[in-house]
Amino acid sequence: MKRLIVGVAGMSCQGCVNNVTSVLQALPGVSEVKVSLEEAKADITYDPQLARPTQFKAAIEDAGFDVVCDGDCSAACS
Repeated sequence: MKRLIVGVAGMSCQGCVNNVTSVLQALPGVSEVKVSLEEAKADITYDPQLARPTQFKAAIEDAGFDVVCDGDCSAACS
């Protein structure tokens, strides 16, 4: 299992957190998701054989939010 933390912009309430959590948990290979409104981040634990960081970016953007790439999460933006 691998862990990736990505920045998520555009969340303004707990409903947004629930939405981001749901779209990420729906991806095959994702075993755990913790989304923080205060930190504007999603902490994702996943099986790299089944899920790719680019899939996380697409799911977050499809839900209407933006991925903020820096440091460790730059793989999600490639």
